[in-house]
Amino acid sequence: MSNANLTPHELDSPPWLRVESTLMSTARLLRVAFDARLAALDLNLTQASLLGYVAEFGATTQTDLADHLGIGRAQIGSVIDRLQARHLVERQPKPDDRRVWLVAITDEGLALADRVNEVDTVLRAELRRGIGREERQALAWVMTRLQQNLATAIATTPPCPPTPPER
Repeated sequence: MSNANLTPHELDSPPWLRVESTLMSTARLLRVAFDARLAALDLNLTQASLLGYVAEFGATTQTDLADHLGIGRAQIGSVIDRLQARHLVERQPKPDDRRVWLVAITDEGLALADRVNEVDTVLRAELRRGIGREERQALAWVMTRLQQNLATAIATTPPCPPTPPER
């Protein structure tokens, strides 16, 4: 592997080349790449992720879907509405609690989820080109550790004091 394209030590780099900025930029590019590929299926990454999750794990609550996808309940409701309008998912009352709705995938949704998996397989192969298994494992370890550190930082962040009123 050539290091010619890599930056010098991050502390010597300008802020836009530090690890956090690089991660955010990479995450944005990942979303753009997936959204571009999924556009042919008239889906975006969030919609495709929801379909894939329900296809794999079965009917689940909106709250669980929001938590899994890391988005708010109102936003997940809009995503489900759009997929339901296309007959890809349906809301079903939860048998043991009629106040709660489950989101279930339809046969049309399952067929589209298979096509999403094909897009995903091709794009992931392209993204991993030139990056070996050990490098991917090391990156996954670092990312997991970073997530743990972030969770700790968030949990230990004191609440912001109220802003004093303007005079």
